[in-house]
Amino acid sequence: MSENPLPTPGTTSPPVSPPAGVSASPPADGFAEAARLDAADPLAALRRAFVLDDDTVYLDGNSLGALPAAVPGRLAEVIGREWGELRIRSWTESGWWTAPQRIGDRIARLIGAAPGQVVVGDSTSVNVFKALVGAVRLTATADGPRGGVRDQILVDSGTFPTDGYIAGSAARMTGCTLVPVPAADLPSVAGPRTAAVLVNHVDYRTGELHNLPAVTAAAHAAGAPVVADLCHSAGALPVNLDALRVDFAVGCTYKYLNGGPGSPAYLYIRAEHQDRFDSPLPGWNGHRAPFEMTADYRPAPGAVRGRVGTPDILSMLALEAALEVWDGVDLAEVRAKSLALTDYFLARVAALAPEASAVPVTPAEHARRGSQVSLRCTDAAAVMAELIRRGVVGDFREPDVLRFGFTPLYTSFTDTERAARTLATVLRERPR
Repeated sequence: MSENPLPTPGTTSPPVSPPAGVSASPPADGFAEAARLDAADPLAALRRAFVLDDDTVYLDGNSLGALPAAVPGRLAEVIGREWGELRIRSWTESGWWTAPQRIGDRIARLIGAAPGQVVVGDSTSVNVFKALVGAVRLTATADGPRGGVRDQILVDSGTFPTDGYIAGSAARMTGCTLVPVPAADLPSVAGPRTAAVLVNHVDYRTGELHNLPAVTAAAHAAGAPVVADLCHSAGALPVNLDALRVDFAVGCTYKYLNGGPGSPAYLYIRAEHQDRFDSPLPGWNGHRAPFEMTADYRPAPGAVRGRVGTPDILSMLALEAALEVWDGVDLAEVRAKSLALTDYFLARVAALAPEASAVPVTPAEHARRGSQVSLRCTDAAAVMAELIRRGVVGDFREPDVLRFGFTPLYTSFTDTERAARTLATVLRERPR
């Protein structure tokens, strides 16, 4: 459950600012306004880089991104040539062995990190475990035996469930206590007993953008490292890990990075921590000399020590092809379009839908909003099912939250207008 109470149906939602150059109540022909905005969109051409169909408005990229058009051909090459013909030679000749670092550097640019700090592999859950246990071990190394002093792991209480499960296991493993705290309160709660802080950059349910700079600064003032979960922010907004001095970060690649179902996650290890990062999963791929096959584990230098087992090459190279669409993309333009799309959607739903039929739970303030809009309504599951039947694909979260993810690389204002109109129609037609 999110730490911020969700508004109940019938309450007044915060005022919504329209996109730049758009009135709060666009003309009756909203499609003309949407077309004008699409014509002025500097990212509009990128839509052609994805496999989309005209019959569907796809607003579930915050769960699974659309297929980049370059991926099928690249996978065919990997399977037919690199695996089918070169076979084991591809570990060296095709660069398979270094793919986790190479692709990690591609992702690094998208999360504000210098090269050499991101490694790709495993799932987000596995990487949360590695990062969080490693973070706690850093404080033990820095402060000596905790002796009951640094014995708490703080986690935002609205965290994605798996993060909470993993954090609980990490706490038991390291002799700590897990302390769930509302994300807004993490800066004030961090203190001398804090061994590490785990925070989601964007709340998966409400779309709220948490104050990562404030959390990081407060944790560091208390002498504790921060682990940031970027699953719902990387590829949707600038993150600036290096500038914020975040210690560790993890994230999936199948949402806004469009890497495909189950594509490998990534782990960011800040450069200054790499020599002291003690992974709880010391696999052979993270060994200094993996092919010596020694009985003792000697960690590799740099972020490579975050690797564990043999990388999942097919999905990893599909991800690499998917990331090519980001070449030359300005993240400031991505953020500006994200906010404009979500502003537009909120304004149009407010104008078109029956009063109080869909109450925003996503903050109106830009500084507190990710790239999704969550609306609370009764019969949310049935409403979403009907939206999908009519060609508008989002999702919902129990018990009553509709979620709509806006992916700036391929979501258009025309998509957004159609989605708002269809939602309004469904809400008007449902039984009372």
